[in-house]
Amino acid sequence: MAEKLHRLSHGGRLEEIRLSAADTARKRLRVKTDKGTDCAIALNRDASLENGSVLLLEDERAIVVRMVETKWLRIAPADAAAALELGYFAGNLHWRVRFDGGVLEIALEGPEQNYLDRLAGHFDSGRARRVNDA
Repeated sequence: MAEKLHRLSHGGRLEEIRLSAADTARKRLRVKTDKGTDCAIALNRDASLENGSVLLLEDERAIVVRMVETKWLRIAPADAAAALELGYFAGNLHWRVRFDGGVLEIALEGPEQNYLDRLAGHFDSGRARRVNDA
């Protein structure tokens, strides 16, 4: 399969669908490839899409999933109480998060400004501050 995909890629006949992590969690979605092919995807409950998933493989064309890198907003709480409040806040909004030591990282699954606007009260009060990317 890898050899066939390589050959199609060099011939300009490999199409890609770019998906975010949030998109790959969905079981039904409609998207277009980078070459404009309309695709309706319906997965079984036990199936999932990953970077490199092959959706179509024919003699003259292939369609492959490529993951878009997730951007993360990094927030440092001022103290333990602020960390608890920030975690509760993010959880109530169902934001996808991860932790890097004492820094809360929030996955940006929409415009960054929307997240900053929602967090403004935490920033304005000094309970949290944004941490620059390392």
